[in-house]
Amino acid sequence: MEGPYIRIEDSGEVIPLGEAVTTVGRGSGVDVRLGDPSVSRLHAEIVRRGPYAYVTDLGLSRNGTRVNGRLVARRVLDDGDVLTFGNARCRIGGIPTEDLSAETDLRRSPSPELTRRELDVLTSLCQPALSDEAFVAPATAREIAADLVVTEAAVKQHLLRLYQKFRIPEGTNRRVRLANEVVSLGLVRPLPPAGREKVPQPQPQPSRSTPDRPSGPPVPAGAGRTPAGSGLPERRAS
Repeated sequence: MEGPYIRIEDSGEVIPLGEAVTTVGRGSGVDVRLGDPSVSRLHAEIVRRGPYAYVTDLGLSRNGTRVNGRLVARRVLDDGDVLTFGNARCRIGGIPTEDLSAETDLRRSPSPELTRRELDVLTSLCQPALSDEAFVAPATAREIAADLVVTEAAVKQHLLRLYQKFRIPEGTNRRVRLANEVVSLGLVRPLPPAGREKVPQPQPQPSRSTPDRPSGPPVPAGAGRTPAGSGLPERRAS
């Protein structure tokens, strides 16, 4: 088979990688469907860029994605690499081999120039996923709009421009891929773990005594009064 491909080891099925993105998972709408119950419905993506390809775990599975036995979030692939999605094993083939020097290292491209509002949108997008220092799911357009107090339509326009700036191709889970790219470039940092950041506590104010209220224990209501209807006249000392 010409061009990059993925081979499912259990069945021997060989599937060519798409021109841009190949989705992997257990769901019915993915490109590489794996029946193992340890695989998420949408587990990972294999992205092609020119003659190269890399795998991105979408963070939607507890079992993760491994390349040659090592757990990865994103990893450039070499010919013959073994990919494990949950417990399902696959092998990558058809990728040209070459010696990558420091000049041709596949480091991520520099981050594009962003406006202040675009950076706010990216920060709000990634915060839910970064709160536990593990990628779970980015915020929706509606959640971002509520966070930034803007309209949902405005957020969607910003997201469209960000997809173009970061060269995120169209397809499923576009927000997830954008968030992955933003985090990998270090544009948004994880929040400190809960309990480490100390919140300043308000200082207690000194109590002020009320001049027209006597000190001491409270006096029950009606104390010292003659019960109504007792018929007993008051006696005065002679």
